[in-house]
Amino acid sequence: MTKNSMQCLKALCCAAAILTAGCSSMKTPATADVAVSNAAVDNAAGAGGAEYAPAEMSSAREKVALANQALAAKDYKRAEDLANQAQADAKLAQSKADTAKAQAAANALEDDIHALRVEINRANQ
Repeated sequence: MTKNSMQCLKALCCAAAILTAGCSSMKTPATADVAVSNAAVDNAAGAGGAEYAPAEMSSAREKVALANQALAAKDYKRAEDLANQAQADAKLAQSKADTAKAQAAANALEDDIHALRVEINRANQ
């Protein structure tokens, strides 16, 4: 082998190693993002997201399913993107559910205060 051939061979080996490392390093973040998104969807569902934010929950579940499919197909970039979108949808659903519950609690408290005021006024007359 000539010196140029050896250098070309070394360069090709280095390029292959870099590409292999790059692909395997993409797998780990994508896998982690999909797992985090699954947890976010579960948390949002537990918080009442399906009841208070059905569109966001549906979107989150659909994107998680697509992210899992992309992960299985080793399309790590797409899996990561879909997982991040699913996580955002799930967080929005959870926030909407939390807001709706807080609003309901505030309304109930206002009703209780009103009832107490009526009773106080009745007792003072």
